[in-house]
Amino acid sequence: MNKKLVAALSGGAALMLALTGCSEDNGKKLDDWAKKFCDPAQAQFKQIQDANAAMQTADEGSTDSKKVQQTDSAAFQKISGAYASLAKSLDQAGPPPSEGGEQAQKNAVNELNSLSKGYADLKKQVDGLNTGDKLKFADGLRNLSNGINKLNKQSEDAFKKLESGDVGKAMAAQKGCQNQNASGSPSSGSSSKA
Repeated sequence: MNKKLVAALSGGAALMLALTGCSEDNGKKLDDWAKKFCDPAQAQFKQIQDANAAMQTADEGSTDSKKVQQTDSAAFQKISGAYASLAKSLDQAGPPPSEGGEQAQKNAVNELNSLSKGYADLKKQVDGLNTGDKLKFADGLRNLSNGINKLNKQSEDAFKKLESGDVGKAMAAQKGCQNQNASGSPSSGSSSKA
């Protein structure tokens, strides 16, 4: 049950990691903009990956429901904070110097803030699950997985617009966005459908 949840979470991270598209240098302004976002974003990407890994480890089959609940709760809090920080980094980087960049950046910042709020809400929900009844707990986790899928789907379009064309290429050239593929998380497509 929790593996499905982790897969859905990885999909959310994949939306951010998909920003690493192709890798070509396309002008100093774009590179400078990508560096402004990718350098501070690297720590947030890692935080999301670490939280996902912790949840996966917590559900190795023999872990009790209370421990899974505590791990998931802490992970949701970390992911919520990471998305809020990514929104701040993207806001501070300003719009990418490209056609439609201002709207794409604005949409992505709004979606990242929405993801942050959504994961904060998931933390509250997981905290409220009944760990004394394994079946009810498993059902609760399934419901959370559905909520995560909705969050991921909601943000997908804004990220696609942000990463399109030369902006995606400039981001791919930045170390802070590049290193994310090494984590083993999916880095493209709509893998949010767990």
